[in-house]
Amino acid sequence: MELTHTRLLVDNYKECFLFYSDVMGFEVSWGNEHSNYADFKFNGAALGIFERKQMLEAIGQDYSTDARKDDRTVLIFKVDSVEETYQKLKNKVSFISKPTEQEDWGIKVAHFRDPSGSLIEIYEPF
Repeated sequence: MELTHTRLLVDNYKECFLFYSDVMGFEVSWGNEHSNYADFKFNGAALGIFERKQMLEAIGQDYSTDARKDDRTVLIFKVDSVEETYQKLKNKVSFISKPTEQEDWGIKVAHFRDPSGSLIEIYEPF
């Protein structure tokens, strides 16, 4: 697995996009203030921001007051094969979502949590 970036889940996407691009001066490598997802590159690291509602829908949760409080960040790991990694891990972790093709994102993904409840995504590009 390769840790490719950290993703912040936000309820105020446009405000956060402008903060990271204009205030912090991070280079936008994907997205814009209206895309509800963006990646920023700086000093060899990557930071993603994503509208929380869309992330919750992707893992099969309703966008409710309680759910918004839980997830603030996601660790994103690129793998060679989501299916193979899922098979290796499925008896060790409780997956929230099975391998799913997210056509709009151009990737196949699956999600689970670490023992402290932190959200983890594994993905492979199409």
